[in-house]
Formats: sequence, structure tokens, C-alpha cells
Amino acid sequence: MNSRQDILTRMAVRLKENRKARNLSLDALAELSGVSRSMVSQIERGESSPTVSTLWNLTQALKVDFAELVEDPAQSRGIEIMSAASTPTIGTLGEGCRIRILNSPDQTGQHEVYELEFQPDGLLESAPHGPKAKEQLMVISGVLEVISGDNTAVVCAGDTARYDANCPHAIRSHEGRATAFLIVENS
Repeated sequence: MNSRQDILTRMAVRLKENRKARNLSLDALAELSGVSRSMVSQIERGESSPTVSTLWNLTQALKVDFAELVEDPAQSRGIEIMSAASTPTIGTLGEGCRIRILNSPDQTGQHEVYELEFQPDGLLESAPHGPKAKEQLMVISGVLEVISGDNTAVVCAGDTARYDANCPHAIRSHEGRATAFLIVENS
């Protein structure tokens, strides 16, 4: 088999495995992804070469990383490296706060890890996440103020704050620049 056929075969098998692991029928996956049942079936049988758009919809519905479907296990290194240049980033320092997303895409919505970098007077405001959501903020440098509902605390370099994220909450640089790691748990 050529490498293109290897990839299509691997993708077909892994798509079906992921669907079954989540106890989804073809109809359920079709509904979640917006991809027709017949197309999902053809892809799983290796009879169709899906578009990137179709694969994106399927991976989002299954909550799997695209690479998981096509990666050759023989080439897997066991250590995944995400280069600084490819790390997803939200905001810019010119806006007061830059957020780098460190967790893998399949953890989004469950267990999220962020690197936060604040300019003086930088602010990150958040709406409530979920009924049992919690956050842990470890300040690496500088001083941050955490507001969770009616509670406020000052967190210094080396300290960790744990607080509810099921209410409006915010993190503000208190005295100049600051960096921190933030873990969001939506249990």
C-alpha cells in the first residue's frame, strides 16, 4: 500500500474506533457533526477520501485531535512537543493580558491549562464557567488580584489561589507586570 492509502485506512479504522468508544451510532455522529450518515459510513469503510472540512467536523464531534486519526503509531515518539510558535494564543500584551493555551484540544472544557502574561493594570474577566467549575492560579512573577464573586485576594509570586469559577470572576495585575499559570477544572 502507498502512504496515502495507509493514511486513509488508518483514518477509517480510528474514526470507527473513536465513534464506538463513545457509544455513538452512525446516526448520532452524523447529527453531532453535520456530516451525513452515508458519508460517515463511507469514510469508516475506507471508500471515501473526506475533505478537511468534513474531517474537522468529525473530530470536533468526537472530541479528538485530527492527528490522532492519521498519525502513524510507528512514528509516535511518546513525547509530544508543541513549539512556542504553534502554541495557540489569545489576546496580545497590548490589550493587557496574553493567554497561551497549553492543554491538548481534547481536554478543552474539562481540564484546561493556560499561561497568563499581564501588563501593568492588565485584566482578565470571565463569566461563570459551569456549576462546579474551579480555578487554580499559580503566580510565577509579580502580584495578581483575584476576584471570585464577592471575594477578593492578592496573590504573590510563588503563591497559588484556588477559587470558584462558577460565578463572575477576574484576575488583575496588581503591581506592574505579572505571569501565572491557570488551571480550569469543569467537573
